[in-house]
Amino acid sequence: MRPVQVLVVDDSMFMRRIITDLIVDNPAFAVIGTAKNGKEAIALTKQLKPDVITMDVEMPEMNGLDALVRIMAEQPTPVIMLSSLTVEGAEVTIQALEAGAIDFVRKPSGSISLDLYKVKLLLHEKLTIAAKSRLSKAAPPPPVPKPTPPPAPIPLPAARQPLPSVTDRNVASSLMRFEHIVAIGTSTGGPKALQQVLRQLPATFPAPILVVQHMPPNFTKSLANRLDSLCSIRVVEAEEAMPLMKGTAYIAPGGYHMTLAAKAGDGYRIRLSKDEPRSGHRPSVDTLFDSLVPFGELKRHIVLMTGMGSDGAKGMKSLREAGAATTIAEAEETCVVYGMPRSAVELGCAGYVLPQQEISEKLIEQIMK
Repeated sequence: MRPVQVLVVDDSMFMRRIITDLIVDNPAFAVIGTAKNGKEAIALTKQLKPDVITMDVEMPEMNGLDALVRIMAEQPTPVIMLSSLTVEGAEVTIQALEAGAIDFVRKPSGSISLDLYKVKLLLHEKLTIAAKSRLSKAAPPPPVPKPTPPPAPIPLPAARQPLPSVTDRNVASSLMRFEHIVAIGTSTGGPKALQQVLRQLPATFPAPILVVQHMPPNFTKSLANRLDSLCSIRVVEAEEAMPLMKGTAYIAPGGYHMTLAAKAGDGYRIRLSKDEPRSGHRPSVDTLFDSLVPFGELKRHIVLMTGMGSDGAKGMKSLREAGAATTIAEAEETCVVYGMPRSAVELGCAGYVLPQQEISEKLIEQIMK
């Protein structure tokens, strides 16, 4: 069988050699070319037509993010970003995922054998997924302007006030009273899919949204910040015991399971744990979904989007059997990887199978009708 053809892009000759060696250690892959900057990457992508590209971010002449945008417009090709663990690296990686990158791998920190071994295994896994993925044909979401704070002393619109603390009793009490709750699970292709869905929800959306995106620590904070800057609703990285409020999305922090907990007389709160990974994932979509099963007093709306594997499908089935109001699986046509939604469809627990751009409309219809 023909090996997966890979183009390696990095400005460091040393790093190009390391990445190449890691890739070709598996005979399922072949490196057919290397580039030292974004301009070379664009030219070689058109010339060699690789199956997958590994792309560094910081490079001279043209950086990886700009090259990615050009490649997606001119010669769409699955791209795996090589990301640093810095805050800046995480922020750029999130932008790259929104711009069409399939996934990312932490850049090797050097020649330490254990570190390189872990990166190699992850790189092989991501390359395999990327080679089988489809580039989303969904139209990009229309721009949703971020409300601009008016000049002082006029107060900010209520929907864009800072999140009230539980000591702001009147405001917090109102926001903490809700009948509906949304839970979303996603993995490969998820950051772009989440942007598509969450950007279309109005600031007055009368339910909290719990989100599990398979992503390591340090990146979920950047994802939440980025989505918050683009959405009318609030988007935050979840914290232990954080109270749930309407019009706010809570992203499970990398490395922690997120579940729903109730406190008598004090609304619903988030619980985080370092329990063992479930099906290899922490956070796990199934863990989140299962935690909603006992809360029959809430109208539960469950969404499973693009991602490899089956995480979330069994949890959605349990919720469907427990009377969930809405269960939605993303349609194959807009999934980068049709794995998690496919599993839900095969289990017969998806009440709706919708393309990415129609999911928010269905949620609004079910919750705000």
